[in-house]
Amino acid sequence: MTIEIRNSIRFLLNDRQVELATVSPVQTLLDFLRIDRNLRGTKEGCAEGDCGACTVLVGRLFDGRLRYESINACIRFVASLDGCHVVTIEALAQPNGPLHPVQQAMVDTHASQCGFCTPGFVMSLYGLWMENPKPSVQEIEKALQGNLCRCTGYAAIIRAAEAISSIGELGKDPLVAEREKIARQLAALRDGRRVEIGGEQERIVLPGSLDDFAAVLEANPKATIVAGSTDVGLWVTKFMRDIAPVVHLSHLEELRRISVDADGITLAAGVSYTEAYAVLVRHFPQLRELWDRIGGEQVRNMGTVGGNIANGSPIGDTPPALIALAASVTLRKGGKRRALPLESFFIEYGRQDRQPGEFVESVRIPFLAEADRFAVYKVSKRVDEDISSVCAAFRVTLDGEGRVADVTIAFGGMAGTPKRASNVEAALKGSVWSETAVNAAVAAFEQDFTPLSDWRASADYRMLVAKNLLRRFHLETQDTRNVRIDRAVAVAV
Repeated sequence: MTIEIRNSIRFLLNDRQVELATVSPVQTLLDFLRIDRNLRGTKEGCAEGDCGACTVLVGRLFDGRLRYESINACIRFVASLDGCHVVTIEALAQPNGPLHPVQQAMVDTHASQCGFCTPGFVMSLYGLWMENPKPSVQEIEKALQGNLCRCTGYAAIIRAAEAISSIGELGKDPLVAEREKIARQLAALRDGRRVEIGGEQERIVLPGSLDDFAAVLEANPKATIVAGSTDVGLWVTKFMRDIAPVVHLSHLEELRRISVDADGITLAAGVSYTEAYAVLVRHFPQLRELWDRIGGEQVRNMGTVGGNIANGSPIGDTPPALIALAASVTLRKGGKRRALPLESFFIEYGRQDRQPGEFVESVRIPFLAEADRFAVYKVSKRVDEDISSVCAAFRVTLDGEGRVADVTIAFGGMAGTPKRASNVEAALKGSVWSETAVNAAVAAFEQDFTPLSDWRASADYRMLVAKNLLRRFHLETQDTRNVRIDRAVAVAV
């Protein structure tokens, strides 16, 4: 098969097209904007995707629809922007013209003090306004989870978000009024070719298709795969790691597919948290609060479910819940595929069951049975935008006599990998689902886990939390077989 190759990255930056034939694998969008283009309204605060001062909008086509999302420019690589539209704070108000409605609302409600974080808030609110012109306070707070302000507090910023539609008309906004024109421009940039830039030490590849990606990775098994870059970005900004050669995937529509059948949901590995949200919470409402607490809005827009799994972090948010739901992954190497239970994918810290040149292609999540009871809990120091101290997921199936016919208990933060509490499960099976059985079973946690102490929590705290979360799950599953628990919890450590 002959592959056509292009040797440049092409994207729109505000109202201009950019074409770059030379790009460093570690060049972030933030550095490109501030250093190369002198667009300094986008700020660097944390350089790790936490504070939101660097927030910009990125528009991309999917199935012909153009959607803009807030993202963290500090951990987004320039090379991943092929075929996208980057919108910065400088594009909102025309020179010598009035302020944009979002900016004017911030002025009118006195929502800015030192001003450092303000451009990031404006861009996050702009992205929200385009999707939801009259959001509720809860929706505003969710959109701003990834933006931190150390001066004013947030009440005035929320008032600004509520006031935007009384100041401006959404239909007259350039990104709305010119949506079709911009979509045509982006479609013209997407020629389906493989993009290759740089030599061996600086090589960047954007495959032309999923099959092309499989071929590229099989030929370059040591390449760094970058999907959302919410973790790889920190390898560069915090640990100064050399990640070349790099293969970027965020442009591949084949890796963003979601399918639902009678038995379950299949997520292609490149589906972002945001893209997965609607279908997952419709079929698994127990996941709603956990999903709302994965990073901030910018991280959810960038990060992918497959990437969270492939990374193998013991404190990743999604694996415990997916293990409890009996999820499986499909791995691919070249044209060959194999499926395995998700719990079997994690071998030990830093090691997964993935061969050189193999990648996670999709995740399969079967639906719960009528008799299943399921819940997920996240314990962290902060409610929003924080890494888990402990993340736990429980699924129990009872027989007609109220005995435990099957049970799955999975934890993150308790071991070197996401891990099941197999001894606790064994202690519960066959028992009446009762407080007595649960209190007897919690002793088996000592056999399943030897947690570590770190700045997030002590080993003793983690063990106590694990035991008490099982007790909580039991209490919350009383009185009805079909209870639907929609809970996640934050507890100060």
